Amino acid sequence: MIPFLDLKAQYYQIKPEIDAAVARVIGSGHFVLGPEVTAFEGRFAGYCRTAHCRAVNTGTSALHLALLTAGVGPGDEVITVSMTFVATTAAIIYSGAKPVFVDVDPVTWTMDPGLIEAAITPRTKAILPVHLHGLMADMDPIMAIARRHGLVVIEDAAQAHGAEYRGRRAGSIGDLGCFSFYPGKNLGAFGEGGAVVTHRPEFAHRVSLLRDWGQEAKYDHAIPGYNYRMDEIQSAILNVKLDYIETWTEARRSAAEQYNALLSELPFARPQPPGHARHVYHVYAVRLEERDHALSLLRDAGIGAGIHYPVPVHLQRAYAELGYRAGDLPVTEMLANDFLSLPIYPELLPEQAAEVVATLRNAAMLRPSEAVGARAEHPQSVMTWSHNRRAS
Repeated sequence: MIPFLDLKAQYYQIKPEIDAAVARVIGSGHFVLGPEVTAFEGRFAGYCRTAHCRAVNTGTSALHLALLTAGVGPGDEVITVSMTFVATTAAIIYSGAKPVFVDVDPVTWTMDPGLIEAAITPRTKAILPVHLHGLMADMDPIMAIARRHGLVVIEDAAQAHGAEYRGRRAGSIGDLGCFSFYPGKNLGAFGEGGAVVTHRPEFAHRVSLLRDWGQEAKYDHAIPGYNYRMDEIQSAILNVKLDYIETWTEARRSAAEQYNALLSELPFARPQPPGHARHVYHVYAVRLEERDHALSLLRDAGIGAGIHYPVPVHLQRAYAELGYRAGDLPVTEMLANDFLSLPIYPELLPEQAAEVVATLRNAAMLRPSEAVGARAEHPQSVMTWSHNRRAS
Protein backbone atom coordinates (compact mmCIF):
# COMPACT_ATOMS: atom_id res chain seq x y z
CA MET A 1 0.00 0.00 0.00
CA ILE A 2 1.14 3.50 -0.81
CA PRO A 3 -0.63 6.07 1.38
CA PHE A 4 -1.63 9.48 0.11
CA LEU A 5 0.29 10.94 3.06
CA ASP A 6 2.42 9.23 5.70
CA LEU A 7 2.52 11.32 8.87
CA LYS A 8 3.76 8.42 10.97
CA ALA A 9 6.92 8.13 8.91
CA GLN A 10 7.68 11.79 9.50
CA TYR A 11 7.06 11.48 13.24
CA TYR A 12 9.36 8.49 13.67
CA GLN A 13 12.19 10.36 11.95
CA ILE A 14 12.14 13.05 14.64
CA LYS A 15 10.42 11.22 17.49
CA PRO A 16 13.02 11.93 20.22
CA GLU A 17 12.94 15.69 19.53
CA ILE A 18 9.15 15.83 19.34
CA ASP A 19 8.69 13.81 22.51
CA ALA A 20 11.19 15.97 24.38
CA ALA A 21 9.50 19.18 23.20
CA VAL A 22 6.06 18.00 24.29
CA ALA A 23 7.40 16.82 27.65
CA ARG A 24 9.11 20.17 28.16
CA VAL A 25 5.84 22.02 27.71
CA ILE A 26 3.93 19.67 29.99
CA GLY A 27 6.61 20.04 32.64
CA SER A 28 6.52 23.82 32.38
CA GLY A 29 2.84 24.09 33.23
CA HIS A 30 2.51 26.89 30.65
CA PHE A 31 0.14 25.86 27.87
CA VAL A 32 -1.17 28.91 25.97
CA LEU A 33 0.69 31.87 24.37
CA GLY A 34 3.90 31.23 26.22
CA PRO A 35 7.60 31.09 25.34
CA GLU A 36 7.18 28.37 22.71
CA VAL A 37 4.64 30.50 20.82
CA THR A 38 6.90 33.55 21.03
CA ALA A 39 9.89 31.55 19.78
CA PHE A 40 7.89 30.08 16.91
CA GLU A 41 6.55 33.48 15.88
CA GLY A 42 10.05 34.88 15.59
CA ARG A 43 11.38 31.89 13.71
CA PHE A 44 8.46 31.60 11.30
CA ALA A 45 8.55 35.33 10.54
CA GLY A 46 12.20 34.87 9.65
CA TYR A 47 11.40 31.85 7.49
CA CYS A 48 8.74 33.80 5.60
CA ARG A 49 11.05 36.84 5.40
CA THR A 50 8.51 39.07 7.09
CA ALA A 51 8.89 41.40 10.03
CA HIS A 52 6.12 39.92 12.16
CA CYS A 53 4.22 36.69 12.78
CA ARG A 54 1.27 36.08 15.08
CA ALA A 55 0.36 32.47 15.79
CA VAL A 56 -3.31 31.50 16.11
CA ASN A 57 -5.33 28.35 16.58
CA THR A 58 -6.27 27.55 12.94
CA GLY A 59 -5.65 28.68 9.40
CA THR A 60 -9.29 29.75 9.21
CA SER A 61 -8.78 32.02 12.21
CA ALA A 62 -5.70 33.47 10.52
CA LEU A 63 -7.78 34.43 7.47
CA HIS A 64 -10.60 35.80 9.62
CA LEU A 65 -8.29 37.99 11.70
CA ALA A 66 -6.34 39.17 8.66
CA LEU A 67 -9.57 40.33 7.04
CA LEU A 68 -10.70 42.13 10.21
CA THR A 69 -7.27 43.68 10.65
CA ALA A 70 -7.47 44.98 7.08
CA GLY A 71 -10.77 46.67 7.94
CA VAL A 72 -13.00 44.30 5.99
CA GLY A 73 -16.54 44.23 7.34
CA PRO A 74 -20.26 44.18 6.55
CA GLY A 75 -21.12 45.58 3.14
CA ASP A 76 -17.62 45.04 1.75
CA GLU A 77 -16.61 42.70 -1.06
CA VAL A 78 -13.48 40.55 -1.27
CA ILE A 79 -12.27 39.20 -4.61
CA THR A 80 -11.00 35.64 -4.39
CA VAL A 81 -11.16 32.28 -6.17
CA SER A 82 -13.46 29.29 -5.91
CA MET A 83 -10.68 26.74 -6.53
CA THR A 84 -9.80 26.45 -2.85
CA PHE A 85 -10.94 24.87 0.39
CA VAL A 86 -14.13 26.40 1.78
CA ALA A 87 -12.24 28.08 4.64
CA THR A 88 -11.20 30.89 2.31
CA THR A 89 -14.83 31.74 1.56
CA ALA A 90 -16.00 31.07 5.11
CA ALA A 91 -13.52 33.54 6.59
CA ILE A 92 -14.76 36.28 4.26
CA ILE A 93 -18.33 35.59 5.32
CA TYR A 94 -17.30 35.54 9.01
CA SER A 95 -16.05 39.10 8.56
CA GLY A 96 -19.46 40.15 7.26
CA ALA A 97 -18.21 40.70 3.70
CA LYS A 98 -19.26 39.08 0.44
CA PRO A 99 -16.92 36.82 -1.57
CA VAL A 100 -16.67 37.73 -5.26
CA PHE A 101 -15.14 34.93 -7.31
CA VAL A 102 -12.91 35.26 -10.35
CA ASP A 103 -11.68 32.35 -12.44
CA VAL A 104 -8.21 30.83 -12.35
CA ASP A 105 -5.53 30.65 -15.01
CA PRO A 106 -5.65 27.36 -16.97
CA VAL A 107 -1.87 26.89 -16.78
CA THR A 108 -1.01 27.81 -13.19
CA TRP A 109 -4.47 27.07 -11.73
CA THR A 110 -4.21 30.17 -9.52
CA MET A 111 -6.08 33.50 -9.64
CA ASP A 112 -6.14 35.00 -13.14
CA PRO A 113 -5.01 38.63 -12.68
CA GLY A 114 -6.58 39.58 -15.99
CA LEU A 115 -10.05 39.05 -14.54
CA ILE A 116 -9.67 41.07 -11.35
CA GLU A 117 -10.37 44.63 -12.47
CA ALA A 118 -13.68 43.68 -14.08
CA ALA A 119 -14.78 42.33 -10.68
CA ILE A 120 -13.93 45.50 -8.73
CA THR A 121 -16.87 47.58 -7.52
CA PRO A 122 -17.16 50.55 -5.12
CA ARG A 123 -17.63 47.96 -2.35
CA THR A 124 -14.42 46.03 -3.03
CA LYS A 125 -12.09 46.21 -0.03
CA ALA A 126 -9.55 43.44 -0.58
CA ILE A 127 -8.12 40.84 -2.94
CA LEU A 128 -7.49 37.37 -1.50
CA PRO A 129 -5.41 35.20 -3.86
CA VAL A 130 -4.91 31.53 -3.00
CA HIS A 131 -1.54 29.83 -3.53
CA LEU A 132 -2.89 26.50 -4.76
CA HIS A 133 -1.13 23.17 -4.18
CA GLY A 134 2.12 24.92 -3.22
CA LEU A 135 2.40 27.26 -6.23
CA MET A 136 2.06 30.98 -5.60
CA ALA A 137 -0.41 33.12 -7.52
CA ASP A 138 0.92 35.71 -9.98
CA MET A 139 1.51 38.33 -7.31
CA ASP A 140 3.10 41.26 -9.17
CA PRO A 141 0.07 42.10 -11.34
CA ILE A 142 -2.25 41.39 -8.41
CA MET A 143 -0.35 43.86 -6.25
CA ALA A 144 -0.28 46.44 -9.05
CA ILE A 145 -4.05 46.24 -9.44
CA ALA A 146 -4.54 46.49 -5.69
CA ARG A 147 -2.37 49.58 -5.41
CA ARG A 148 -4.13 51.29 -8.32
CA HIS A 149 -7.48 50.79 -6.63
CA GLY A 150 -6.47 51.25 -2.99
CA LEU A 151 -7.18 47.63 -2.03
CA VAL A 152 -5.62 45.39 0.60
CA VAL A 153 -4.06 42.08 -0.49
CA ILE A 154 -4.26 39.06 1.82
CA GLU A 155 -2.39 35.94 0.72
CA ASP A 156 -3.98 32.58 1.49
CA ALA A 157 -0.74 30.62 1.84
CA ALA A 158 -2.22 27.65 3.67
CA GLN A 159 -0.68 25.28 1.11
CA ALA A 160 2.48 27.23 0.37
CA HIS A 161 4.94 27.18 3.28
CA GLY A 162 8.28 28.17 1.78
CA ALA A 163 6.98 28.71 -1.75
CA GLU A 164 8.57 31.58 -3.64
CA TYR A 165 7.61 34.06 -6.35
CA ARG A 166 10.54 35.86 -7.97
CA GLY A 167 12.66 35.19 -4.90
CA ARG A 168 10.04 36.34 -2.38
CA ARG A 169 8.44 33.94 0.08
CA ALA A 170 4.75 33.19 0.33
CA GLY A 171 3.08 35.57 2.76
CA SER A 172 5.67 38.31 2.31
CA ILE A 173 4.28 40.10 -0.75
CA GLY A 174 0.72 41.02 0.25
CA ASP A 175 -0.26 43.23 3.16
CA LEU A 176 -0.92 40.11 5.22
CA GLY A 177 -0.23 36.40 4.68
CA CYS A 178 -2.13 33.52 6.26
CA PHE A 179 -0.94 29.98 6.97
CA SER A 180 -2.45 26.78 8.26
CA PHE A 181 -0.51 24.19 10.24
CA TYR A 182 -3.11 21.46 9.92
CA PRO A 183 -1.29 18.10 10.30
CA GLY A 184 -1.19 17.33 6.57
CA LYS A 185 0.42 20.63 5.60
CA ASN A 186 4.07 20.89 4.54
CA LEU A 187 4.65 22.34 8.02
CA GLY A 188 2.04 20.60 10.13
CA ALA A 189 1.25 20.57 13.83
CA PHE A 190 -0.10 17.58 15.76
CA GLY A 191 -3.51 19.23 15.75
CA GLU A 192 -4.74 22.62 14.59
CA GLY A 193 -2.70 25.77 14.14
CA GLY A 194 -2.33 28.86 11.99
CA ALA A 195 -0.44 32.14 11.65
CA VAL A 196 -0.66 35.63 10.19
CA VAL A 197 2.52 37.24 8.87
CA THR A 198 3.00 40.87 7.88
CA HIS A 199 5.58 43.62 7.52
CA ARG A 200 3.34 46.18 9.21
CA PRO A 201 3.66 46.49 13.01
CA GLU A 202 0.19 47.99 13.41
CA PHE A 203 -1.33 44.95 11.68
CA ALA A 204 0.65 42.56 13.87
CA HIS A 205 -0.50 44.41 16.98
CA ARG A 206 -4.14 44.27 15.95
CA VAL A 207 -3.94 40.52 15.26
CA SER A 208 -2.39 40.11 18.74
CA LEU A 209 -5.38 41.87 20.27
CA LEU A 210 -8.03 40.11 18.20
CA ARG A 211 -6.71 36.59 18.88
CA ASP A 212 -6.75 37.08 22.67
CA TRP A 213 -10.10 38.66 23.56
CA GLY A 214 -8.93 42.14 22.54
CA GLN A 215 -6.65 42.36 25.57
CA GLU A 216 -3.83 44.88 25.84
CA ALA A 217 -3.05 43.29 29.19
CA LYS A 218 -4.86 40.78 31.39
CA TYR A 219 -8.44 41.97 31.94
CA ASP A 220 -7.73 45.14 29.95
CA HIS A 221 -9.88 44.65 26.85
CA ALA A 222 -9.22 47.41 24.33
CA ILE A 223 -11.43 45.99 21.54
CA PRO A 224 -13.84 43.08 21.13
CA GLY A 225 -11.83 39.98 20.29
CA TYR A 226 -11.80 36.21 19.95
CA ASN A 227 -10.29 33.16 21.58
CA TYR A 228 -7.98 32.26 18.68
CA ARG A 229 -4.80 31.57 20.61
CA MET A 230 -2.22 28.94 19.68
CA ASP A 231 -1.29 26.48 22.41
CA GLU A 232 2.25 25.84 23.56
CA ILE A 233 2.42 22.15 22.60
CA GLN A 234 1.64 22.88 18.96
CA SER A 235 4.23 25.66 18.91
CA ALA A 236 6.84 23.38 20.46
CA ILE A 237 6.17 20.76 17.77
CA LEU A 238 6.33 23.35 15.01
CA ASN A 239 9.61 24.68 16.40
CA VAL A 240 11.11 21.21 16.00
CA LYS A 241 9.70 20.80 12.50
CA LEU A 242 11.00 24.18 11.34
CA ASP A 243 14.50 22.71 11.53
CA TYR A 244 13.52 20.19 8.84
CA ILE A 245 11.14 22.05 6.54
CA GLU A 246 13.73 22.91 3.90
CA THR A 247 14.98 19.32 3.74
CA TRP A 248 11.41 18.08 3.47
CA THR A 249 10.55 20.68 0.85
CA GLU A 250 13.44 19.66 -1.37
CA ALA A 251 12.42 16.02 -0.98
CA ARG A 252 8.92 16.93 -2.16
CA ARG A 253 10.36 18.81 -5.10
CA SER A 254 12.54 15.82 -6.00
CA ALA A 255 9.52 13.53 -5.89
CA ALA A 256 7.67 15.98 -8.14
CA GLU A 257 10.56 15.99 -10.60
CA GLN A 258 10.41 12.21 -10.73
CA TYR A 259 6.68 12.33 -11.39
CA ASN A 260 7.27 14.93 -14.12
CA ALA A 261 9.78 12.66 -15.86
CA LEU A 262 7.69 9.50 -15.53
CA LEU A 263 4.50 11.21 -16.69
CA SER A 264 6.07 12.99 -19.63
CA GLU A 265 4.90 10.37 -22.15
CA LEU A 266 1.39 10.03 -20.77
CA PRO A 267 -1.60 12.13 -21.92
CA PHE A 268 -1.99 13.97 -18.64
CA ALA A 269 -1.69 17.70 -18.08
CA ARG A 270 0.84 18.31 -15.33
CA PRO A 271 1.66 21.30 -13.13
CA GLN A 272 3.55 23.91 -15.12
CA PRO A 273 5.12 26.34 -12.63
CA PRO A 274 6.72 29.43 -14.18
CA GLY A 275 10.49 29.59 -14.18
CA HIS A 276 10.46 32.27 -11.49
CA ALA A 277 8.46 30.12 -9.05
CA ARG A 278 9.48 27.74 -6.32
CA HIS A 279 6.65 25.23 -6.18
CA VAL A 280 6.63 23.35 -2.85
CA TYR A 281 4.13 20.65 -3.91
CA HIS A 282 1.77 20.42 -1.01
CA VAL A 283 -0.29 18.59 -3.61
CA TYR A 284 0.89 17.01 -6.86
CA ALA A 285 -2.11 17.13 -9.16
CA VAL A 286 -2.55 15.97 -12.73
CA ARG A 287 -5.44 16.54 -15.09
CA LEU A 288 -6.80 13.66 -17.09
CA GLU A 289 -9.87 12.43 -18.85
CA GLU A 290 -11.78 9.69 -17.04
CA ARG A 291 -10.41 10.98 -13.73
CA ASP A 292 -12.80 8.92 -11.63
CA HIS A 293 -11.84 5.77 -13.51
CA ALA A 294 -8.16 6.41 -12.79
CA LEU A 295 -8.92 7.14 -9.13
CA SER A 296 -10.70 3.80 -8.83
CA LEU A 297 -7.74 1.94 -10.35
CA LEU A 298 -5.33 3.64 -7.96
CA ARG A 299 -7.45 2.77 -4.95
CA ASP A 300 -7.83 -0.81 -6.11
CA ALA A 301 -4.05 -1.05 -6.40
CA GLY A 302 -3.65 0.08 -2.80
CA ILE A 303 -2.53 3.58 -3.74
CA GLY A 304 -3.94 6.55 -1.85
CA ALA A 305 -5.12 9.37 -4.09
CA GLY A 306 -7.50 12.26 -3.74
CA ILE A 307 -9.16 15.21 -5.44
CA HIS A 308 -8.50 18.84 -4.47
CA TYR A 309 -11.34 19.85 -4.92
CA PRO A 310 -14.14 17.89 -6.65
CA VAL A 311 -16.80 20.57 -6.14
CA PRO A 312 -15.56 24.17 -6.29
CA VAL A 313 -16.81 26.51 -3.60
CA HIS A 314 -19.16 28.50 -5.83
CA LEU A 315 -21.11 25.29 -6.56
CA GLN A 316 -21.25 24.05 -2.96
CA ARG A 317 -24.77 23.88 -1.49
CA ALA A 318 -23.62 25.81 1.58
CA TYR A 319 -22.89 28.87 -0.56
CA ALA A 320 -25.81 28.73 -2.98
CA GLU A 321 -27.03 32.07 -1.60
CA LEU A 322 -24.07 33.77 -3.28
CA GLY A 323 -25.91 33.21 -6.54
CA TYR A 324 -23.32 31.42 -8.67
CA ARG A 325 -24.28 28.76 -11.21
CA ALA A 326 -22.52 26.08 -13.21
CA GLY A 327 -20.72 27.72 -16.10
CA ASP A 328 -19.87 30.94 -14.25
CA LEU A 329 -16.22 29.92 -13.70
CA PRO A 330 -15.44 27.58 -16.60
CA VAL A 331 -11.73 27.00 -15.93
CA THR A 332 -12.33 26.30 -12.24
CA GLU A 333 -15.12 23.89 -13.11
CA MET A 334 -12.99 22.13 -15.75
CA LEU A 335 -10.18 21.64 -13.25
CA ALA A 336 -12.57 20.33 -10.60
CA ASN A 337 -13.76 17.71 -13.09
CA ASP A 338 -10.23 16.70 -14.16
CA PHE A 339 -7.94 17.02 -11.12
CA LEU A 340 -6.38 13.97 -9.52
CA SER A 341 -3.99 14.34 -6.56
CA LEU A 342 -1.17 11.79 -6.33
CA PRO A 343 0.75 10.72 -3.22
CA ILE A 344 3.53 13.16 -2.41
CA TYR A 345 5.44 13.59 0.81
CA PRO A 346 9.13 13.76 1.77
CA GLU A 347 9.31 10.06 2.60
CA LEU A 348 7.86 8.88 -0.74
CA LEU A 349 10.29 6.38 -2.25
CA PRO A 350 11.29 6.47 -5.94
CA GLU A 351 9.92 2.96 -6.45
CA GLN A 352 6.61 4.05 -4.94
CA ALA A 353 6.33 6.99 -7.33
CA ALA A 354 7.13 4.62 -10.21
CA GLU A 355 4.35 2.28 -9.08
CA VAL A 356 1.87 5.16 -8.96
CA VAL A 357 2.73 6.14 -12.52
CA ALA A 358 2.59 2.54 -13.73
CA THR A 359 -0.96 2.31 -12.42
CA LEU A 360 -1.84 5.58 -14.15
CA ARG A 361 -0.39 4.19 -17.36
CA ASN A 362 -2.78 1.26 -17.06
CA ALA A 363 -5.61 3.73 -16.50
CA ALA A 364 -4.69 5.51 -19.71
CA MET A 365 -4.71 2.21 -21.64
CA LEU A 366 -7.88 0.66 -20.18
CA ARG A 367 -11.32 1.92 -21.08
CA PRO A 368 -13.58 2.43 -18.03
CA SER A 369 -15.74 -0.61 -18.91
CA GLU A 370 -12.64 -2.83 -19.07
CA ALA A 371 -11.41 -1.48 -15.76
CA VAL A 372 -14.71 -2.32 -14.06
CA GLY A 373 -14.38 -5.92 -15.22
CA ALA A 374 -10.78 -6.09 -14.03
CA ARG A 375 -11.76 -4.87 -10.57
CA ALA A 376 -14.57 -7.40 -10.35
CA GLU A 377 -12.03 -10.21 -10.82
CA HIS A 378 -9.90 -8.94 -7.93
CA PRO A 379 -12.26 -7.62 -5.23
CA GLN A 380 -9.68 -8.28 -2.53
CA SER A 381 -7.55 -5.45 -3.91
CA VAL A 382 -9.98 -2.75 -2.80
CA MET A 383 -8.36 -0.78 -0.01
CA THR A 384 -9.55 1.37 2.84
CA TRP A 385 -7.87 4.71 2.39
CA SER A 386 -7.88 8.20 3.74
CA HIS A 387 -6.24 11.47 2.93
CA ASN A 388 -5.83 14.80 4.68
CA ARG A 389 -7.95 17.44 3.03
CA ARG A 390 -7.02 21.12 3.10
CA ALA A 391 -8.68 21.78 6.40
CA SER A 392 -7.97 24.59 8.78
